[in-house]
Amino acid sequence: MKVRSLYIYPVKSLAGIPVTRLELDEFGPRGDRRWMLVDDQNRFVTQRQLPQLANVRTSLEEGCVVVQIPEEGRYRLEPGSETTGVTVWKDQVVGTMGAEAAGLALSRYCGTSLRFVYMDDDSYRRVDREWVSEPRRVGFADGFPFLVVNQSSLEELNSRLELAIDMRRFRPNIVIEGADAWEEDVWQTMRIGDVQLQLVKPCSRCVMTTVDPDTGKKDTDVQPLKTLAGYRKTPNGIIFGQNAVHDSVGTIAVGDSVTVLKQEN
Repeated sequence: MKVRSLYIYPVKSLAGIPVTRLELDEFGPRGDRRWMLVDDQNRFVTQRQLPQLANVRTSLEEGCVVVQIPEEGRYRLEPGSETTGVTVWKDQVVGTMGAEAAGLALSRYCGTSLRFVYMDDDSYRRVDREWVSEPRRVGFADGFPFLVVNQSSLEELNSRLELAIDMRRFRPNIVIEGADAWEEDVWQTMRIGDVQLQLVKPCSRCVMTTVDPDTGKKDTDVQPLKTLAGYRKTPNGIIFGQNAVHDSVGTIAVGDSVTVLKQEN
């Protein structure tokens, strides 16, 4: 098995960026989901409510996140000096407000009030205690630093769909090839290059998988979620992929070998 592709998502729920290497820090992939969108109640906003956010492209230029907002142009995201409490799922964390101009432009595009917030190094959000006993941290990702998926599982799913879908629907960080479909269900510990990952929780999927990453529109037939629900529904939800935490900093690159060190019997 080896790494097929890698992605980072500088802003939670905006378009991701395919990369050839992931540099890891305490948060996970460096720069991954350190930015987030909030509404006027300082609660996180995603494609679940605003699928058109998929049309907002992101890039990294000279160490700065740049967003390309349709009909509005390009904006650099730079943290300001004002901090505020923000909510992501059940967590309350401190965020640093971003430049107002980018927020106003995105608000015009989406037709609702939005602001960019940044999680700096001093802001601490803990990985879900129910699944990870060690005090690991995470940025604004839903709950864990990594999402690991299996290319063969996508191909098996596509064999059941009328129209094949792209892996981008599932917003992974690490895509692995060379395994059988759904083999990831039993993986518990793996080594990728010089990095060891603990796969701690199956990833429960939601309506965001129905958003076309090229158009920002939800599938009217609720695919692929409807098909997945027919054979991948568990007590933990409709499952595709595995959430993971890392045991150390390091680097993961496309083409790195993948070794499963521990799995369920």
